[in-house]
Amino acid sequence: MQHKKASDLFVKALEAEGVEYVFGIPGEENLDLLESLRESSIKLVLTRHEQGAGFMAATYGRLTGKVGVCLSTLGPGATNLVTPAAYAQLGAMPMLMITGQKPIKTSKQGRFQVIDIVDMMRPITKFTNQIVSGDRIPSTVREAFRLAHEERPGAVHIELPEDIAAEQTSAQILTPSMARRPIAEYKAIAAAVTMIEEAQSPLLLIGAGANRKLTAKMLREFVDKTCIPFVTTQMGKGVLNESDPRFAGNTALSDGDFVHRAIERADLIINVGHDVVEKPPFFMHHNDKKVIHVNFDSAAVDPVYFPQLEVVGDIANSIWQIKEGITPQDSWKLDFYKDVHQAYVDHRAEAEDDNRFPILPERLVRDIRKVMPDNGIVTLDNGVYKIWFARNYPAYHPNTLLLDNALASMGAGLPSAIAAKLVKPDVPVVSVCGDGGFMMNSQEIETAVRLKLDLVVIILRDDAYGMIKWKQANMQFDEFGLDYGNPNFVKYAQSYGAQGWRVDDADVLIHLVDKCLNTKGVHIIDCPVDYSMNDKTLNHTIKELSAKL
Repeated sequence: MQHKKASDLFVKALEAEGVEYVFGIPGEENLDLLESLRESSIKLVLTRHEQGAGFMAATYGRLTGKVGVCLSTLGPGATNLVTPAAYAQLGAMPMLMITGQKPIKTSKQGRFQVIDIVDMMRPITKFTNQIVSGDRIPSTVREAFRLAHEERPGAVHIELPEDIAAEQTSAQILTPSMARRPIAEYKAIAAAVTMIEEAQSPLLLIGAGANRKLTAKMLREFVDKTCIPFVTTQMGKGVLNESDPRFAGNTALSDGDFVHRAIERADLIINVGHDVVEKPPFFMHHNDKKVIHVNFDSAAVDPVYFPQLEVVGDIANSIWQIKEGITPQDSWKLDFYKDVHQAYVDHRAEAEDDNRFPILPERLVRDIRKVMPDNGIVTLDNGVYKIWFARNYPAYHPNTLLLDNALASMGAGLPSAIAAKLVKPDVPVVSVCGDGGFMMNSQEIETAVRLKLDLVVIILRDDAYGMIKWKQANMQFDEFGLDYGNPNFVKYAQSYGAQGWRVDDADVLIHLVDKCLNTKGVHIIDCPVDYSMNDKTLNHTIKELSAKL
């Protein structure tokens, strides 16, 4: 029987799972694995912080449906992966983390750098395991990939100690099994069809779990056949084309927006791919509207979500079965939804045409939408602008507006854009970050420059943690503790070998972004933004206007 080094077997197992990239920072304890990677077909993407690597791997998983892989050493390298682990786990992104460890059979260095990484990862992953023998590599890797990939996807972790990586093994690679998801039982389908046909004003709600290629296709057919209007959650954006006349809005806010008038009017909500990690898109009340839960798993019940019917199984198949069985009803009252959407569009228009500088977020969103092609990808960091993009940026295709409404971590915008560009090199990618979020992982500009990516990063600069400021104002507290200074972003970009630009007029932005999208290289745009209207608009004006409908 042929023996090979355990680290070679580990890399062979990764290749058998179809791994293209490993993102990360190796350490001394990974050197055998690094040598095995050198000899393989897998590309190593060296990053400047493990957190950046984790966000890249998670976004790779989110865009491809394959498992994104990242690598760190032990101790501080592994602890830096905790946030991406939670990001992938809450956001349902398939990701594998590989971390190193000191030798486990003998130790000459006592407890130097040693913490229990497996236990640390346990609450925030679907699977975590230390490999204690080279012979266990094939089954451990296969199990990790199976679980990461399986609905609901998420984060998994394998620890490969230094001495195990170096030992010899004769174990054989395991090939992935063929697996099909169970489909919903026919009685559940029949009950759903009856409930929809008997409703007065049904409404379709599309959540994070519906963001799958086949599900998007089936939902398209369902809406085309029934003409039932739809609303989306933040992570359900783009599953159906939001320029569709039947689109009634996005639940960027939990309550009081125009879209909530549509939800209130509905007597039945067909809730597809609902994921409790997102802020509730609506609140259920007793003796109120009925809800059909269509998902891979049964509903997690809480005080504001307790659906009357659950259709559990492969979502795409469930929607197809319901579509095949349903007869559109002349008695459905659906016109109100169009009125709601029109009122929202009319209110938006005023701020979108505002020429003030620093720029209003509504104007910024409108201008970026104008300049982005239909398939162009915008990745968002986390800040108050996320609400404006979710509300006001119509997404035409799945995964063209990448925002995180699960862990909602700052610092993910730039690494996500790098991963998006690697996955889709021919598609324009723009990353929109606040100055706070950008500076958390700005060092990855160097990674983007080194990889020779064409990338546009727009920094919305308000010299403060603006989202927290908005909340502070809303709670009637005095301004305190949230202002900071920033580097000269133009020079900062140039120091990395990127191009730096500054917006000094509201009319400049659209032309500048267009120019940068059509020029090679990494472009960093410093764009001052005016958030002074946020509190009034989001907390008062929208609620007052929508209440009149």
